[in-house]
Amino acid sequence: MMDNRFATALVIACVLSLISTIYMAASIGTDFWYEYHTQSPAENVSEAGRSIWEEFVSKDADEKTYTDALFRCNGTVGLWRRCITVPKNTHWYSPPETDMTTTCISFSLSDQFAEKYIEPGNHNSGTDLNRTYLWRLQFLLPFVSIGLMCFGALIGLCACACRSLYPAIATGVLHFLAGLCTLGLVGCYVAGIELLHRKLPLPEDVKGEFGWSFCLACVSAPLQFMAAALFIWAARTNRKEFTLLKAYRVA
Repeated sequence: MMDNRFATALVIACVLSLISTIYMAASIGTDFWYEYHTQSPAENVSEAGRSIWEEFVSKDADEKTYTDALFRCNGTVGLWRRCITVPKNTHWYSPPETDMTTTCISFSLSDQFAEKYIEPGNHNSGTDLNRTYLWRLQFLLPFVSIGLMCFGALIGLCACACRSLYPAIATGVLHFLAGLCTLGLVGCYVAGIELLHRKLPLPEDVKGEFGWSFCLACVSAPLQFMAAALFIWAARTNRKEFTLLKAYRVA
């Protein structure tokens, strides 16, 4: 048997879990974790001709090369892709344009696990272990988080099939671990950005800020913790009351 309080708690927990999963999936799939804003991206591109665009889309572009392009061309960075905004016509002989287009390049798996260097772009400067592992963690942690929530959802379905709240404790624990992973992801990303900007300071006319994709991940973490708390509370309290009721009937 299940009290209405516990049923309500489970429904709210499921809704919070669903919303956090949607937010997390949206943040992973979008490219607005960090945004750069420069005053005149079209003029910057025109001065350098097509070289900025060609270097940015090149498979051999190193961290310094594409970061400089992000600075100068209103770039955005996600977990999977980097994007810049450039004029549709970037020939050196053309006047600056106001008609802009966005060009995005995906990070390959080798890029995700590549070493970061103490001096970005200088392979002889040695490996920066802090930035290297922060980058790898920010790639792996969101998938671990979503995987834990999906596994928790499967356990929740089993609980519904068994008409028991006991498995909801495991669902709550998995959501708590997912929240820790999401919180770790946010921390790793912030630390990675700060360390990068220490190596490559922002130009005076460029402003950087965290985007809405990053905000979705920040919102997802507390939702996961709240869902975990509700799952665990409902399961433990219901079990305790059921035990007391059974003892009363026996007495």
